[in-house]
Amino acid sequence: MSLTRVRAFLVLGVLMVSALVVVIVAVTKDTQNGPVADACKGAVLVNVTLPRGTSDVTVKVLNGTGRPGLAAALTQDMKNRGFTTQKPAESKKRFTGVALVQYGPKGLSSAWLIQAFFLNESKSEYDPKRTDATVNLVVGTLYRQLATPTEVNQSLSILGSPVVPPGACAAPHDQLQAAK
Repeated sequence: MSLTRVRAFLVLGVLMVSALVVVIVAVTKDTQNGPVADACKGAVLVNVTLPRGTSDVTVKVLNGTGRPGLAAALTQDMKNRGFTTQKPAESKKRFTGVALVQYGPKGLSSAWLIQAFFLNESKSEYDPKRTDATVNLVVGTLYRQLATPTEVNQSLSILGSPVVPPGACAAPHDQLQAAK
């Protein structure tokens, strides 16, 4: 056996022993005390699975401006886009932005979709105590119109997956199916 071959086997052996030591240290020094699901104990479970379409989203439009009939017009526009809508109403507070999307744990993914219809310029407000999946949409003074389908798709690609709010955990897919 040549010296080059012996040196190669020696280097390979040292690398294998080093890798084995790293694996053993990583396993023995692991600080996780239980399964990953235990990390969500006591946290609010939120729906992060995007709806299959707008018909799976229920929205209630509230007029946060002084313009009369704006909530009714936006409700009709949302209905024309396939959303399930509730009767529009007036907001108790005025809103100066484009829109305020208010939702609870069951409405996170629906709110995420609605934000795309406002080109990601809406503000969101999460309430962990809400029990329904309905999304309240307070339309503000800077609102002009809903995005086109192409713009919605582009906005969704920019938004990515729904972000889990602080103090919450993503609900496993099987629990979402059981809740339906």
